[in-house]
Amino acid sequence: MTLHIAGLGPGSASLLTVAVRDLLASGLPVLLRTAHHPTVAELDPGRAWASCDDIYQRGLSFEEAYAAVVERVIAFAEAGDGVYAVPGHPLMAEATVAGVLAVAKERDIGVKLYPGVSFADVAATALGVDFERVQLCDALALRIDTQRPALISQVFDRDAAAGLKLDLLDVYPSDHPVTVLRALGGADERVDTVPLAELDRRPWSYLDSVFVPAIAAEDDVRRFDGLRAIVARLHAPGGCPWDREQTHTSLRQHLLEECYETLDAIDAGDSARLTEELGDVLLQVLMHAEVGQREGTLGLADVVEHIGRKLVRRHPHVFGGTTAESAEEVALKWDALKQQEKPRSSILEGIPVALPALAESQSIQGRARRIGFDWPDIEGPLEKLSEEMHEFARAEAGDGDREDEFGDILFVVANIAQRLGIDAEQALRGANAKFRRRFGLVEELARERALDLRDLDLAGLDALWDEAKVRLAGAPGQA
Repeated sequence: MTLHIAGLGPGSASLLTVAVRDLLASGLPVLLRTAHHPTVAELDPGRAWASCDDIYQRGLSFEEAYAAVVERVIAFAEAGDGVYAVPGHPLMAEATVAGVLAVAKERDIGVKLYPGVSFADVAATALGVDFERVQLCDALALRIDTQRPALISQVFDRDAAAGLKLDLLDVYPSDHPVTVLRALGGADERVDTVPLAELDRRPWSYLDSVFVPAIAAEDDVRRFDGLRAIVARLHAPGGCPWDREQTHTSLRQHLLEECYETLDAIDAGDSARLTEELGDVLLQVLMHAEVGQREGTLGLADVVEHIGRKLVRRHPHVFGGTTAESAEEVALKWDALKQQEKPRSSILEGIPVALPALAESQSIQGRARRIGFDWPDIEGPLEKLSEEMHEFARAEAGDGDREDEFGDILFVVANIAQRLGIDAEQALRGANAKFRRRFGLVEELARERALDLRDLDLAGLDALWDEAKVRLAGAPGQA
């Protein structure tokens, strides 16, 4: 048995190939993916064509509809030689043919393909555009490179056009010109260029497609690739002298500062500021990648590949055959996999010494706690804190090193925080911010009353402090 898969062209019988025309007139049974195609009506208006249109009328999802079409075509093929005819070219944006070919191969069904004029062929003619760099995209599963022109199919109704518009607005400006190609190759052919924002404001049919021109790299500001191109241009010959002089060492402080500014934005709950600060952190990653590229030591692809492979490798419960029922189980498996990948002589190895001291202390004690080196309950570190306070008092009296003993106090405090799931660094940052708010109000109260804080005794300062504390206690998140 042989299944002949033929392309009916984009919309007019005049564009049928001679081979397909002869095939349709051969007397073999014909199954159409859809009879709602201009070529079908022109070929034989009185013929009752078998089609899959009833499947599309069931209200199925597109995936379910395509699967049902493939099942019907395979059953049709297993009944004997026949013709399955589809709009356009059978291998151009025709998902059912891909499914049929896969199943036919499994079931040893012979297949012969007959090319047809595709929607891309008539689009190139209508647009007068060289299609060498044009990408063919599916509106239902859009993957697009904005720096190349794109021809998008599957824009079959207004809902599909609305969804496509929203997807495109994620990466293109709203006034970006797009060209709507309607019923190309037929008597109703029409070509209209509109701003992207107006893409869904008129009726659509399954014969329509959309052409989206490319945008310049420096204008491609809503995608990672565009940002990467901008940074690469800054570091290229003829780019920015300052950027081209940077090294990993010279950029180190900038990375640290941007991370802290991002933390400040998170603490402030300011999403607009967080958006800006995350962009600044991302810029630092790209800057280091460009430095590495210039030095020949690393490139952005190396960075991206490394983290991508690590994420897949460290999540076998997602990408592999294992399971994990809780976040705690995931953390344990992560550590085990990490140890397999990077065997270390010490469990403390790998904790950055450049971490802020409180964060480093919590990381150190967290690692030790994983192997059971810790007090069994909260009473242990609380008793230890009291002991360290007494030792500090003795050092303050001259019996010992004050700084060393004070460090022991902070170390125990970090342990208590880590045990309770409190980020000690963040807790202290919060306490600092609270003090800033209260002291700022103290200064404001003093100005209102023409007082100089330096002239007040401790009792006077305490009175202002208590008043500020009471006032801020009534403001959410400001105490």
